[in-house]
Order: sequence, then C-alpha cells, then structure tokens
Amino acid sequence: MRVDAATLPDLLGYDSLADHGLTRHGLKRLIESGEFERIAPGLFLRAGLTDDTTAAWTAIAAKKPDATLCLLTALSLHELTDEIPTRSDIAIPRGTQPLTVHHAPIAWHRFDADTFEIGREEYALPGGLTIGLYSTERTLIDLFRLRHTWGSDLAISALKQWLRGRGNSPAALLTMAKSFPKARPSIQDALEILL
Repeated sequence: MRVDAATLPDLLGYDSLADHGLTRHGLKRLIESGEFERIAPGLFLRAGLTDDTTAAWTAIAAKKPDATLCLLTALSLHELTDEIPTRSDIAIPRGTQPLTVHHAPIAWHRFDADTFEIGREEYALPGGLTIGLYSTERTLIDLFRLRHTWGSDLAISALKQWLRGRGNSPAALLTMAKSFPKARPSIQDALEILL
C-alpha cells in the first residue's frame, strides 16, 4: 500500500515511520521522488519547506532539545546587528556532544551547565518544533563574556543598539549579569560610558 505524501507530517524520523503507515522502503521512495530530504541521520523534512539553515536548526532541535541559538546568530535574530552570520552559533551544555548536521555550517559552543538555562527562550521552527534562543540580554552578556574571541566592537555596538530600544532595562541586564562575574564589570563600564 502506497502512502499519500500529502497526509504525512513535515518532519519524519525512523522511529515514527510505522505510526504513519510508512516503511523505510516507502521513505526511500519519497526521498528519491524529491518529496522529503534527509536533514540529519534518521531525520527527514518535507522538501522545499524551509531554507537550509532552518532545516539544520530543525534537525538539531529534534535530536538535541537543549541546543540553543547564541552569539551572532541570536544577535541577528534579535535584530541587533547588520552582520549576516555565515554559520549558525549553537550552544550546548559543556560535557554534551554536538550533532552531525547536513546542509548548513554550524559552530558549536559549550557553555557552563550551571548557567546554561539563564535567559533561554524558545524559537519556533517548522514541524511544530522549537529550538532554544538566548534572550537579548543573555546574548549581550555572552558577547561581553567572550569578547576576547568576538571583539569588543561587536558587543559595544549591540549594546548601543539595544539601549535605543523601547523598554530595555540596563538594571535587568546587570541583574542577569550577576550570574556571569567575568562579564559584569565590562558591561557596567560600557553602560556608564553610554548612558
């Protein structure tokens, strides 16, 4: 019996094929016909549903629920930079392994498990999934915390733009920064200069 591809969910995994009356052979036919594409080992997305970057994020979200968009990728999503990321910056808790992903370049960052959840929100993806996204404040803190790698200019520029936004609270930023003692003094100094 042939399954109608239109009735299938947008995201399929080997573990859910039987739930949809599909065999691996049937899935192979769907891939060969161009209706689905492999986005990670054992994970398939309806072809043409999204761009390669979002397909990679979808694969990561399905396999690594704690993965979180961070640094320049998060800054771009929060519209606090004109830089266009050439890769996706994704944080995972220190001690966990990254995922092999096809189609898009990924830069994996390992963040301390004790502070990993601070400022973590959700970002909606196709197939009903979400991936973690650090809040604007957490992203700014991470840029200051990692300024030796990312450069102070990016952190200062993003902070300036953030300060111009409505409802943004330097006090809330400094409160969150208390959990990151290496970043807090430089954020405080920058705020004193800019305000």
